[in-house]
Amino acid sequence: MKNPWNDCFATAGLVHWKRIILATMLSAFVSCSDSQSSITAEQLDFGSPMRTRLLTADQYTNSIAQVFGEDIASSVLPPIPPMARTDGLLASGTAFVGVTSDQVSQIQQAAASIAAQVVDQDHRDFLIPCAPEAKEAADSSCAALFIKESGRLLFRRPLSDSRLVDLVRIADYAAEQTDDFYDGLSLALEAMLISPDFIFIVDRAEVAPDAPDQRRLDAFSLASRLSFLLWNAPPDEILLQEAEAGALHTQEGLTNAVDRMLGSARLEFGVRAFFDDLMAFDEFDSLAKDPVVYPMVTGTTLEHAREQTLRTIVDHLVDQESDYRDLFTTRKTFMSMQLAAVYDTPAGEGWSPFEFDEDGPRLGLLTHVSFLAANSHSVRSSPTLRGKALRETFLCQRVPDPPPDVDFSSLEDAEDAATAKERLAVHNTNPSCAGCHLITDPMGLSLENFDGAGRFRETENGASLDIAGELDGIFYDDIAGLAKATRNHPKLSACLINRLYAYGTGGPVSLRDDRDMLAGFEDRFVENEYKLPALLRDIALSHAFSHVRSVESEVKIRDTLRIKAPAERAESANALAKMEEE
Repeated sequence: MKNPWNDCFATAGLVHWKRIILATMLSAFVSCSDSQSSITAEQLDFGSPMRTRLLTADQYTNSIAQVFGEDIASSVLPPIPPMARTDGLLASGTAFVGVTSDQVSQIQQAAASIAAQVVDQDHRDFLIPCAPEAKEAADSSCAALFIKESGRLLFRRPLSDSRLVDLVRIADYAAEQTDDFYDGLSLALEAMLISPDFIFIVDRAEVAPDAPDQRRLDAFSLASRLSFLLWNAPPDEILLQEAEAGALHTQEGLTNAVDRMLGSARLEFGVRAFFDDLMAFDEFDSLAKDPVVYPMVTGTTLEHAREQTLRTIVDHLVDQESDYRDLFTTRKTFMSMQLAAVYDTPAGEGWSPFEFDEDGPRLGLLTHVSFLAANSHSVRSSPTLRGKALRETFLCQRVPDPPPDVDFSSLEDAEDAATAKERLAVHNTNPSCAGCHLITDPMGLSLENFDGAGRFRETENGASLDIAGELDGIFYDDIAGLAKATRNHPKLSACLINRLYAYGTGGPVSLRDDRDMLAGFEDRFVENEYKLPALLRDIALSHAFSHVRSVESEVKIRDTLRIKAPAERAESANALAKMEEE
């Protein structure tokens, strides 16, 4: 099929318009880091830092799907640049990521593809709420209607009058140049899809009327914060209407909105997205096992391992509203035929509820293939990786990186040892290694009944496995003991709250500034019997979630972005120069 843009952009006038659009976008990407907040020093100690954060890949796809449909959303790979995991979450890294000119180009290409599909003959009749008086000419009224409606959804707030006028002018000019109303509308839509107002979630604040010394998120920023936390998607029509009516700035209106969202089936997507991020399941995209050592573990097996854990979490926390801590001791899960070979159990087609034997070795998330296989090497298990993951993922305890000058000769000498416990014992003889390995290996060694693929085994290389261990003063003899010690660890619920609040507000928490607030959430979590929906409700309805402040962490974020800005400006200038040459 011929690409309608080929002829469209052969026109010199449209090349000029496209340069203007891209130049505006590039400068906006660079400058958005400098427009974080104008809060004064007197307005501290209220709420969370203001942030400008990039949509995640899933949020980009979900946004396109919500506005234009699943088929268009699935046709384009999300053009979102990679981001660094920050304080345990990729979501916290979205406030720090920079966008280069090459990545801007990818965003533009995706936007052009989406825009072309929206106006094509297969989609225009149900995605565009009007028909032009003449297909071969501009129609400002019809263009304005589409741009106003779609722009409101894409930008998660109504378009300003001046913005609407500018976009209609783009559509009209392009239509006149190409003698095609839909080509013109496509260019205006592309401009919206490459705008930072779509690509970034930008916190905007206003003075709180009842407390002039405080600032709160404006209604549309609060709506976005709520919807991306609870649904991992932009606000729906109802939430936007509530924002427009001012309902989200009343206690009753906010409560009604949050309760509606918590009662929606879409809550599952928000919970899945959070735990997928928390457990670093994005690493499954590149995870592989040696097919010679683990022939039963394929890419599909690993996909199902990830899905099994997420299904278990959603069922336990959302459908059953059970105690969060019991995720580490429950034997209830789901099983598929693709996973059955690893678990050594029969299974039928599709997914079905499953419960591990009461006297068996499988209980809780730590014995899921997803946790065991992801935190292992390609050819064997890794007690160190498993212990590190347990501490950092679920207890928020940072394990230092190994020193750069580690002498591995003793490890090489221990390669002939029968078990991992014997191999790792050499770390205790090296003072530079012993400190870290003493806080990771005891728990990891307790999971040595599972090999690098997560299969159960009684021995390793014919040698018996000693899996007794200790977790922060709690000694145990078996896997069930480790599961129970993890379940009852005093940092378990505090870590969840820390990560969940950071996930919802778009950046790491400050243990100095947020300690009392987090402790308050934990007290309520205990009162509500460790139920996740109640915790989500408390966070979403809290003063801290809807109000903003200027704290040291925000300054650090802004400074980090400014450090990147010169390089980004240079890349932007080079990109614009290249465009001018072309």
